[in-house]
Amino acid sequence: MGILRRVSFGLVAACLTATPALAAIEEIRLPPSRHHGLDMIIVDEDAAPVEPELAKTGADAPPETLGGAEADPATPVHPLYAELRGQLERYRQSWGGLPQLLIGGEGPVAGPGDPRLGILRKRLALARQGGFDKALRTRLVEFQKAHGLAPDGKAGAATLAALNRGAAHYERLIQLNMERARRLPTAGKYLLVDAGAARLWMYEDGKPVDSMKVVVGAPATETPMLAAMIRYLSVNPYWNVPPELVRSLIAPRVLEQGLTYLSDRRYQIFDGWGDDAALLDPATVDWTAVASGDKELRVRQLPGGGNSMGGVKFMMPNSYGIYLHDTPNKALFGEAERWVSNGCVRVEDARRLAEWLHGELPAAASPDVEQRVDLASAVPVYITYFTVDPAAKTLAFRKDRYGRDAAVLARYPADTRMVDPDEAFRKAMSLGG
Repeated sequence: MGILRRVSFGLVAACLTATPALAAIEEIRLPPSRHHGLDMIIVDEDAAPVEPELAKTGADAPPETLGGAEADPATPVHPLYAELRGQLERYRQSWGGLPQLLIGGEGPVAGPGDPRLGILRKRLALARQGGFDKALRTRLVEFQKAHGLAPDGKAGAATLAALNRGAAHYERLIQLNMERARRLPTAGKYLLVDAGAARLWMYEDGKPVDSMKVVVGAPATETPMLAAMIRYLSVNPYWNVPPELVRSLIAPRVLEQGLTYLSDRRYQIFDGWGDDAALLDPATVDWTAVASGDKELRVRQLPGGGNSMGGVKFMMPNSYGIYLHDTPNKALFGEAERWVSNGCVRVEDARRLAEWLHGELPAAASPDVEQRVDLASAVPVYITYFTVDPAAKTLAFRKDRYGRDAAVLARYPADTRMVDPDEAFRKAMSLGG
């Protein structure tokens, strides 16, 4: 498969629609791949896009070549790749040519008495003299907006750290995102989920035709980068509660509130996980033993308004338990922070997505029974992770919530263009003495 290759890894994820406090119940162990942070895991060969020619040798290339090769104009690339390439050129023009000076010391650069003020001004291409004036504050705001920082016009810790990373760091960051973009297909109908933006797009003929917000994995339970096929809908889905959650949450609540806790939430109890598992009377269960971990049960929530899976799951068969699904908790889509799930992807408008995939959201034969509805044609879904907004009119870096950029960039040498003016001064004094 070249750069796009299958990687085996352990993933335990039942994809709860849980509160942030419950987001770390399950563990997701991501692949120990050298290219982790760039590659999608191919879980369905039918979803593997045709690889661009220039990426075919990437798996064997040294890391220093990241983003170094320009795409052949005759080779199709994803539109987001072209957008990012333009962003890279604009970054180099706007910020790459500035004096690459390290700003030492501790704490913020706060005022005219700070000996670092002149270095800060020069770093931002202003005259050394002038103090902490309007021109400096304006320039700081411009830098902060471009680098994903709070635009407060102050030279605080986060802003100084970004300045000291140097232009090469951010150029490589854009190149890294370009690499992610050129692993995407250039034509056809498919879903694109960007876990970095917590948003999905519906593509037809290689162009986005619709979009919506999503909720994706918390940093402790990341949504992995993968390529799969949505093959069927699960209408009126059951929710099989993870055993650890049964022990740590449900059993204690039953002991505190009684069996009505189960009946009010439409939970069923089974003696196992097989198709022939027997339905149990909750009154016969030793809930103290369940709470202590001495006894394990299968707890299933029936379909309905309060079901954590909502009205439908969009199933893309894989061994990692990752899928897209509805949710009854719509308030989360009004929040900026939507990185709270246990790995699965909750969609803002399940009906609209179902209509795009299937023409309609089918009605189940029974309100109490899960029903499988196969798609007439399976649709690819690509889950990626952009930390630079490819479509933004102005350059916008995003927070690396999963730490994937840092893991890739750590393999690259430091920016040798950065100069410590204090060290240069000391060397000059030493030579002059």
